[in-house]
Amino acid sequence: MIEAPSNNHAPRESPVAHLVLHHTAQPLDVSLDLLRFGRVSSHYVVDINGDVYRLVDEARVAWHAGLSWWGGARVLNESSIGIEIVNMDGNVHDYPKAQRDAVIVLCRGILARHPGIVARNVVGHSDIAPKRKDDPGGRFFWRALAAAGVGLWPVASAVAGPADEVTLLAVLRRIGYPPPHRYGRRAGRFAYIDDGDDSGFSDVVEVGAADIIVAFQRRFRPARIDGRADAECLALARALDAACAQA
Repeated sequence: MIEAPSNNHAPRESPVAHLVLHHTAQPLDVSLDLLRFGRVSSHYVVDINGDVYRLVDEARVAWHAGLSWWGGARVLNESSIGIEIVNMDGNVHDYPKAQRDAVIVLCRGILARHPGIVARNVVGHSDIAPKRKDDPGGRFFWRALAAAGVGLWPVASAVAGPADEVTLLAVLRRIGYPPPHRYGRRAGRFAYIDDGDDSGFSDVVEVGAADIIVAFQRRFRPARIDGRADAECLALARALDAACAQA
């Protein structure tokens, strides 16, 4: 563990209930500079060679999730541990074995220290911020993590019948994915538009059904990411929903 304290943290007032994984999209030196001295932070950074940097104590809040939504929780910074993993684009580049191994060991330690993080709450940035974020990407090693006891990986016993968008979105909502929604910038910060009234907001973004499905596919079916509800996606979502209920 390499200590690299960040200036960016705050008191934690909520129990830790989520583990959020990211890719940096920047080399190590640039990432450390930004996360220590910029306006964001994470608890840990894992380099490509497996070195682990600790930036923020787990007892403190780090600023890594931004506008985020998972299950009944919003603004997941308050309730999460954040890990940044050095990769220029996890949708394009694989994660080296030394790095994968280090992330697995780090995650297992975090889960042991924070038993309030249930399996369904091990998430990627793209899960909690669909359309806005796409990390840690379609090449991330979610299956290996789940095999090591970190998070879940669905195994569909059979492909479901014809799928419709409404049914798939309902299952994804039970898992934790947000429903279609809108957000925008208000007073310089992103916020959700809950009542349909976007007066006072700028840069308004519509997160639709396809965006939610893309987030699910990027994690659980990266071979075909098209934002469409199909039988395979529904089968995977139902298997994941069942695994969440049993975990």
